[in-house]
Amino acid sequence: MRAITKTLKSYAIITLGCALYALSFDWFYVPNNLTCGGFTGVAQIVNFFVPKLSIGLLLLVLNAPLYVQGLRRFGFSFLVKSLYATAASAVLVDAFAALHTFRPLEPLLSGLYGGVVLGVGCGLMLREEATTGGTELASWLLKRRFPHLSLGSILLGLDLAVILSYAAVFRNLDNALYGGVALYVTTKVIDLIVYGGNTGKLAHIISARQEEITRELLDNGVGVTKLQATGAYTKTERPMLLCAVRRREVVMVRRIVKEIDPDAFFIMCDAGEVLGEGFGEYKPDGL
Repeated sequence: MRAITKTLKSYAIITLGCALYALSFDWFYVPNNLTCGGFTGVAQIVNFFVPKLSIGLLLLVLNAPLYVQGLRRFGFSFLVKSLYATAASAVLVDAFAALHTFRPLEPLLSGLYGGVVLGVGCGLMLREEATTGGTELASWLLKRRFPHLSLGSILLGLDLAVILSYAAVFRNLDNALYGGVALYVTTKVIDLIVYGGNTGKLAHIISARQEEITRELLDNGVGVTKLQATGAYTKTERPMLLCAVRRREVVMVRRIVKEIDPDAFFIMCDAGEVLGEGFGEYKPDGL
């Protein structure tokens, strides 16, 4: 029963992502003739040179090898979710267009808000291990080969190349530049959605009253690790407390440290990703 509930929840989130994707496309991209890059842009370019090849057919041909690779690497569940996402997005794009005709907006606003909405939609789908294909799927496959790069960075590089090619072929630099703005916003939002839940802060605390600080932090549910540190000038040895905290806990940790020991040496820095108990879970085949 739990597995069924988990599956239904996953498909509900994918459907929401598809709806946001379709809304962004119909509201911000189509009325302003903005290109969002991807395989749609590639298909438009090929269709320009070979009009007999329809854009729909080209999309199928371009996506087929990627879906085969995705099936091999990520399994049948990935394929089913991605095919569902592709179909749902296509249906919702047509449905929103039929229900309402969106008027053009100021191009820069379209690029900014369109990028945000599209990024949230794509991010939700990718977080549930689904994709509508195209450069999203290509970036996911490349992520396995280049794990040090974020998904958004890979997607930015692929789509930017498509947008620049689109601008060169159709000689429409303005729309390509606005599309580039939308693309940059989209990739940043995707990284925030996909990786944001695992980000946090790293606190380093050196204090003469470290036992009291440790006890208070543990009582408030903050994990503490003690590392032995030595002052280079004083040669004094004392423990340094290391804490991985969520952003919402930063103020609480700072307050506890400064109330107990106003003279404590306190460093708080960003942690791009935190995995382990209470934070994210490492998935070898994940993002």
